[in-house]
Amino acid sequence: MRMSRRPGVLASAAIVVLVILVALIGPLIAPHNPLLINQNAVNQGSSATYLLGTDEFGRDILSRLLYGIRPTIAVAALSTLIAAIGGTALGIVGAYGRPAIAAFVMRVVDIMLSFPPILLALLAVGFWQSGIASLSVVIGLIFIPHFARVAQSATLQVIRQEYVEAEHAMGARAMRVVGRAILPNILSPLVVQATLTIAAAILLESGLSFLGLGIIPPDPSWGQMIGTARGYLNQNPMYVVWPSLCLALTVLAINILGDALRDHLDPRLRQE
Repeated sequence: MRMSRRPGVLASAAIVVLVILVALIGPLIAPHNPLLINQNAVNQGSSATYLLGTDEFGRDILSRLLYGIRPTIAVAALSTLIAAIGGTALGIVGAYGRPAIAAFVMRVVDIMLSFPPILLALLAVGFWQSGIASLSVVIGLIFIPHFARVAQSATLQVIRQEYVEAEHAMGARAMRVVGRAILPNILSPLVVQATLTIAAAILLESGLSFLGLGIIPPDPSWGQMIGTARGYLNQNPMYVVWPSLCLALTVLAINILGDALRDHLDPRLRQE
């Protein structure tokens, strides 16, 4: 079955497109200033003025949601790019490099993979100043081993192919073999890994922001809003529902697209 014929995939694609669009134009369509405090409208429910209600300072929740997706998407995209570049390079070295270097690289990768990402993130952000740039670097470094494993596995399969042997027979240098024969043929699993990493990075950034180690207040982010809203469940239960729902739908949609992309690109899993 093709991706376009699966309702779940189409709905997930629509959600992802909507999230990206909101990240780009959210400030233009936000009904209120997300930092504007209104002491006369603290922890209010939905109304004509505040469609999704207000928070503990009387700030519009809808506006903060529209602004809050920006840092989350920025961190996820930048960290995935860092992880993809670094992990792909290490993975190719681990499969195609000299045996001693390859063994050392992959053992380091194995050690990093043995630790939960959230634990490594907590250790790293404790020494760095919070913000989009630092979070992107930290999360990117954490997910490098995941890309390295995927790249190494794919490269081990590719280097046995005849077109790689043909490059060697013609006396091509290692960089030429990597650029022309190996890298183009391992892109499919790396693209799938990128989609899954984006979802994981969104969750990791939200978790750090939930703990107060991510985006610096008063700038909003979904994880930060969830962390703050848990203290006001009795006064305004919907305060925690809206950012949680947005986060859950976004991560679920990206994961569904990643699974569908994997099925489409892998001939063993593709359904006609």
